[in-house]
This record gives sequence, C-alpha cells and structure tokens, in this order.
Amino acid sequence: MASAAAGAGRRIVVAVDEGEESTHALSWCLANVVSSAADTVVLLHARRPRPVYAAMDSAGYMLTSEVMASMERHANAVSAAAVDKAKRICAAYPNVKVETVVESGDPRDVICDATEKLGADLLVMGSHGYGFIQRAFLGSVSNHCAQNCKCPVLIVKRPKE
Repeated sequence: MASAAAGAGRRIVVAVDEGEESTHALSWCLANVVSSAADTVVLLHARRPRPVYAAMDSAGYMLTSEVMASMERHANAVSAAAVDKAKRICAAYPNVKVETVVESGDPRDVICDATEKLGADLLVMGSHGYGFIQRAFLGSVSNHCAQNCKCPVLIVKRPKE
C-alpha cells in the first residue's frame, strides 16, 4: 500500500477472463471502488498454458504442427477477446488509467504472483458461485487468491437473477 500512501493513487488489479463473473466484477469495481483519476486499474488475464500432447494421441491421431498452431491461435484469440471486452467496459470511465497484463500459467499462481510483482493495493475478482462439491472437485481460484495473495482481495459475486 506504499503507492497509496505516497499520494500516487492505488493500483487496483482486476482479474479478467471470458466469463460474465469477471465482467460484473470489473463493472462493479469501476463504479464502486475506483475513486480518483490517480487510481490505476490493471486488467490481468491469466491464460492457461497450452496442454502438452504426445505426437500421437491414444486414438491414433497425429497432431500436426498445423493443428498445434491452430490451437495456439485460438488460445490467443480467446485471451485477446477477454482483454478487449474488459477494455471496452473501462472506456466508459475515461478518467481511469488502464493497463493490461496477460500471463500464461495456472490462474491461481499467475494472479497471486502478478499482484505481488505489480505492487497491487487491491485485487478484485469475480466468483463463479460454485457450491461446496464443485469447489472440492474444480477448486476455486478466488478462494486460493484470498488465502495466498499478499494484498487485500475483494471477491464480487453476481446478483442472483
């Protein structure tokens, strides 16, 4: 929180992905948390690493370099779409400084590491609202970040429809 104490504004990291939960969290953050033009919103997208495949899968299909390149292009397009969507939301707040960071890896680790590297004053993220059983099997990125990030974490839940 040194940057806030220095009067330079806060660095608010918002974890974004292609889901509606992160879109809601970003919108809520811009409307309720960002308080001055001195604050900087950092849009952080954690791109899952490309899975490692053997040259031949168990069904006997060959994965050619064209297939691998196509998978990489698709992953890049998904990341770009998530970040572009978040930037469009931020465009409604012209006084807010916006930065983007895209890193590859497990989202839990990427988000925790990036908030520390970026000197975040606050991490804002959405919650998928999984129940106990789903969290047990799938894990919860927001729960992991709340337990392991060194900065305060604000988890924004979507209202029930």
